[in-house]
Amino acid sequence: MAKKIYFASDFHLGTPSYSESRTREARIVSWLNFIEPDCSELFLMGDVFDFWFEYATVVPKGFVRLQGKLAAMTDAGIKIYFFKGNHDMWVRDYFTREIGMEIISDELIIERSGKKFYLHHGDGLGPGDNKYKFLRKIFRSKVCQWLFARLHPNLGIGIANSWSRGSRAAQTEKEVFLGEDKEWLAIYAKEQLQQAHFDYFIFGHRHLPLDIDLGNGSRYVNIGEWLNYNSYGVFDGQDLKLEYYNPKA
Repeated sequence: MAKKIYFASDFHLGTPSYSESRTREARIVSWLNFIEPDCSELFLMGDVFDFWFEYATVVPKGFVRLQGKLAAMTDAGIKIYFFKGNHDMWVRDYFTREIGMEIISDELIIERSGKKFYLHHGDGLGPGDNKYKFLRKIFRSKVCQWLFARLHPNLGIGIANSWSRGSRAAQTEKEVFLGEDKEWLAIYAKEQLQQAHFDYFIFGHRHLPLDIDLGNGSRYVNIGEWLNYNSYGVFDGQDLKLEYYNPKA
């Protein structure tokens, strides 16, 4: 395969402040410029924005440089997939109509160059966190989205921005490895392997770059986040690697 497939997640644009997000956005666009020459597909695997809600005629303002760059990439023939995360689960059809990205709501199973991939943002998977799993069902319901859409955008987006200031991403602290037996996404991946073989499980959400050998040729790769790590995954047709973008290198 002449070109490569790239995976990135958890940009969390919008937190912890506008100025810091603009700096992060510039770094992300720089990375997109860096990968574009050999990129055939790009998977943005959730929480690109710390909040996103599409009213019928209104979308959150800001971060047009990223959106413009993504539009230019799709115009050039690069396929881009946008996964709904737990922060931007209220994406609808705006990015498809305006940018040309394909929206993925849950898991996506693909095969490339004879390798089978299981892709998901990572929220709501694995053992525990039952409170969030319950809330996720509520927030993803059409009734909840309809009710939120009844709020004036100034109020609705204002409430969401207030939530963002108290979110995990706003703290910008590095996560700690819990051990393979306690990493819930690794546990989930092992459960899926009992049903079918996958060469790669790729998730975001965890905010910690990880590459864990699950045995029998299967790996769990968490592609981390861009508040601390600038980490991403790249598949060259033979192997998947976890890499880090350093624009100053």
